[in-house]
Amino acid sequence: MATYVIGDVQGCYDALQRLLVHVNFNPADDQLWFCGDLIARGTDSLATLNFIKTLGDTAKCVLGNHDLHFLASYFGFGSIKPSDKLEQLQQAPNLEELVGWLLQLPLIHQSTDKKQWMVHAGLAPEWTLNEAEAAAAAVSKQLKHQPEQIFAIMYGDTPATWQQAHTEQQRWRFTINACTRMRFCQPDGALSLQEKGSPLKQSELVPWYEFWRNKTHPELFFGHWAALNGYSPVQDIHALDTGCVWGNTLTAYCIERQQRYSVAAAK
Repeated sequence: MATYVIGDVQGCYDALQRLLVHVNFNPADDQLWFCGDLIARGTDSLATLNFIKTLGDTAKCVLGNHDLHFLASYFGFGSIKPSDKLEQLQQAPNLEELVGWLLQLPLIHQSTDKKQWMVHAGLAPEWTLNEAEAAAAAVSKQLKHQPEQIFAIMYGDTPATWQQAHTEQQRWRFTINACTRMRFCQPDGALSLQEKGSPLKQSELVPWYEFWRNKTHPELFFGHWAALNGYSPVQDIHALDTGCVWGNTLTAYCIERQQRYSVAAAK
């Protein structure tokens, strides 16, 4: 049995299929973990979602910012851009079924023994592991039962710290921002959500994972940050978004073998 953690697919269905052939994926024995952003900007988000959904318990997924934005638009919040290439998905005959499936996905996934965690963007510097787990669970519970309440307050960059999140709605937004949008933080740990580039070009802001360098943490897998090209300098924190949708590669990490596998994006 092997567990493969896969970076942002973003509708790159062809690359995903070639990656699974490359690693000799066996659906009877192996498991796939997907780091979120299953859809948007790639050429076939509908086929990607349908395929992953049919894998059942073989696939474990977390929600990314693009997945949440699509869900918000379904409920009348936010708007989809033509560059997201989601028209086919929006018109799918099984759209309601796919939306219902996505709403069941968590923000954080953990292995049974909790030694491995997966999140789309990262864990807020202020959080303990227990706080991260509880905050993500609170959002997931709301998404399952009253998703409109989440999407009505989801957009916005504040509060920038967990300490400043005084209401339930503010805690939901902060949690979504940390788990699905965060890359950099201010030196004091406050989220800084607008900068998307490489840490090598940034002198004032601090990558979120640096705050976890000297904190006890599980082996942690994340996507979201294509500019890292799959590199994180912090031990046991693995960056897996290698920019497939931008023409680079799609990457999987095998937990048991501690080995990476990549395939080139479709030409």
